[in-house]
Amino acid sequence: MEQQLEKVLAEIAARQDTVGALLANRQGLCLGTKGDIDPNVSGIGMAISEQVAKLEPNATAPATICLYSGNKRCVIQKDGEITGVIFKQPTGTSATATIN
Repeated sequence: MEQQLEKVLAEIAARQDTVGALLANRQGLCLGTKGDIDPNVSGIGMAISEQVAKLEPNATAPATICLYSGNKRCVIQKDGEITGVIFKQPTGTSATATIN
């Protein structure tokens, strides 16, 4: 399972805008990180995803949470037992223009 998690993290981290990514279990413990991201974010990321899931308990697709701060964003999504947290920062002016 660890190799599979590493593969997923590597795929996410390879995306152009990604600064860092982590995966957490349902207790909020960090299962792995790639890039520039603090493993301590895993607990709060999991807690946010749990609270958002309560907004639509019968949803068939997992909720995606996007937090924006300046030109950076944090994307959180829980899928089953695993929560993913991705830090992104647009690399070009066209990406910044679409956010504003």
